[in-house]
Amino acid sequence: MLFKSRSADRPFHFGLFPLETLPRDDSAIEREGARPPVAAPHRRREAGQLVDSIEKFTRLYAQFADAKAAKEKAPVSDDLERRSVDIKGVGYFMDASQMGICRIPESAWLAGVERCDGHDHAIVILIEHARVAEEGNLARDWMLPAVAANAEMRAAEIAALVAGHIRVMGYAAHMHGVDAERLDAERLAVLAGLAVRRGESIVNPFVGEAFSLCVVSTDYKLAVDKPLAAGAVDAARGFGYWLGRGGARSGRERNRRARRRTDLGPFAMETVKRVDRPTTLILDEEVPRVPKRASFFERALQGDLGVKAQMARRVFSFKHPLSLSQLKVIRSMVPYQDGPVADVDTGRFKDAEANTRALKSLAYFLGSDVAGVCEVPRYAWYSHKENGEPIEPYHKFAVVMLIDQGFDTMEGASGDDWISGAQSMRAYLRGAEIASVMADLLRANGFAARSQTNADSDVLHIPLVLWAGLGELSRIGELILNPFLGPRLKTVVMTTDMPLVPDKPIDFGLQYFCSHCFKCARECPCDAIPWGDKVMFNGYEMWKPDVERCTRYRLTNVKGSACGRCMKTCPLNKVVDADGPLVTRVASWLGINAMFLKPLMVPVAAWLDDALGNGKRNPLKKWWFDHEVVNGVATAPKATNRRDIDPSKKLDPAKQKMAYYHASMMPPPDSPEPFMVDRKQALAAKDALETPDQARARLGNGATVPAHYVATPPVGADDAEGELVASPYAKD
Repeated sequence: MLFKSRSADRPFHFGLFPLETLPRDDSAIEREGARPPVAAPHRRREAGQLVDSIEKFTRLYAQFADAKAAKEKAPVSDDLERRSVDIKGVGYFMDASQMGICRIPESAWLAGVERCDGHDHAIVILIEHARVAEEGNLARDWMLPAVAANAEMRAAEIAALVAGHIRVMGYAAHMHGVDAERLDAERLAVLAGLAVRRGESIVNPFVGEAFSLCVVSTDYKLAVDKPLAAGAVDAARGFGYWLGRGGARSGRERNRRARRRTDLGPFAMETVKRVDRPTTLILDEEVPRVPKRASFFERALQGDLGVKAQMARRVFSFKHPLSLSQLKVIRSMVPYQDGPVADVDTGRFKDAEANTRALKSLAYFLGSDVAGVCEVPRYAWYSHKENGEPIEPYHKFAVVMLIDQGFDTMEGASGDDWISGAQSMRAYLRGAEIASVMADLLRANGFAARSQTNADSDVLHIPLVLWAGLGELSRIGELILNPFLGPRLKTVVMTTDMPLVPDKPIDFGLQYFCSHCFKCARECPCDAIPWGDKVMFNGYEMWKPDVERCTRYRLTNVKGSACGRCMKTCPLNKVVDADGPLVTRVASWLGINAMFLKPLMVPVAAWLDDALGNGKRNPLKKWWFDHEVVNGVATAPKATNRRDIDPSKKLDPAKQKMAYYHASMMPPPDSPEPFMVDRKQALAAKDALETPDQARARLGNGATVPAHYVATPPVGADDAEGELVASPYAKD
């Protein structure tokens, strides 16, 4: 299609495979019901280091197999079809390959197990097996025994979230996975329309036998799917499948991905221009190391923004049943981020290039969308932990990964409604899983490694994303845009001392694009994105947002959970693959390969994006119920943001008042009490800003570091400690 993707008219809960087009046959219900109950399956576990690392997380998810339901039931629709849309939406949102729902016959309970009282519906989650690295890739030996384990981990993760989501809505739910099986998953896959019988085994029409299953049982009444007819396997593939019938992912796109080398990932990042330094000016010797205490979300938690923001900080992104379920899982992962390093011979890992290729392949095998490598500059390390404990840099390299927040779900949302928090948590959870498995594997191979996640990171991610060549800094401010994902991403990092080859930064012309596009600033609901030019802030050239204003809105948004409206409305928030609109694919190629055309293209692209209505909500993609969790109970919210775009809004940079909290205005890293923000002082701090040209001129004249670049020292610091705070200005 010229301006619209094939999937634009496809309901989200249909998923990526055209299951809805296959023939169905209810006679399978009687046949499967007549089969005698089977014993609990013997789970064959392959031996391998990656299997061991993956198993830790699979068993972690099994801890969420069961729990008490909320004390009150959520105000859900009586329409069972609408309920199923919500439940399947959760699974597809978390990247399930296929989802199906069926009733549970008596014979589906495993022989001799205790049944779940009242559970009469099953939700079946199918995960397609991931592609293994090529011959000659070090990661291949890790992956070969871990293919099924990897899919089982993902299935267990999604099942844990589905079950938790249902329980927050007040209904009972049990995950039947590792160490928690009570149901015959294969029989239920047949009944739920995900597989057909072939003798004693089952086959999926699209992926054959290359899949793993997990089941959630529940007393939550849902619309069920019909079983597949015997001829479904023969009907699955063909010319329609190749083109992407029904708006599903096309066989053409699947083949494109399958042909790419595994360390390159699904997107052609290798075609993007590489440069020696980021397109953002960074004054390496002047960038101050900052404490985690200075993050505005941390400041809100510590009371620096007042009591209202402090109370809201504790619940702001967990106000929806799904995001609350995600939060519990994310928190459980923190103890797995680091651990002891095995005392083993590391001699086979002397080739840094081979190591880099292997880790990138592994990142994609585990579910990353884009991956890169960089050395960690000293200023990318936080100076102090939240409790004031100093952080000394401890690893040389970083593997940096981007996780897509989900294009289709964002299409159905306003950007600041009730699913917004879950979109962030989705990416944070997946990223923590990937980086923590990778770090665990490296430690088993004798290398120090730690995952740096949203829940607990000792490094700032933005400079690492720039240096790893995964994007450029955008007008949105402290947010990176990738040429294929746009701003629709979250980041995760794994730091390590394994020898690696750094990637170079990229230049795809974003600085010019953002200089002439103001859509994110125009559509920001709290006027936190600058309308004017870039400035120098703490050693970085950037469009500096009003972080205090942004934080307060995200925390206290009463019509939704958090906010991602800038990502939602950005013209580069697109899907650039074989199934995307032709205009998008052509524009993306030109934007990367013919940057000399930017002066002609950007005005047209910005105008056309508005003219096509991009950034508006697509109702077909809204799968979730609008719920607000209050005191552990899912309730009907008083209101919901339903914004669309406003192309008529005029921007005047001279009228915009922005607050700037320089390093010198940050709280002490060990401040035991609230360190209240002074917005009046922050507004006046504008006068201390330099333009990038002024900063270059100052450096050329040999002038000293501006005083406002020096971070506030610890409360109890003596003179020596004060020197340590300023030490990032010197090279190692």
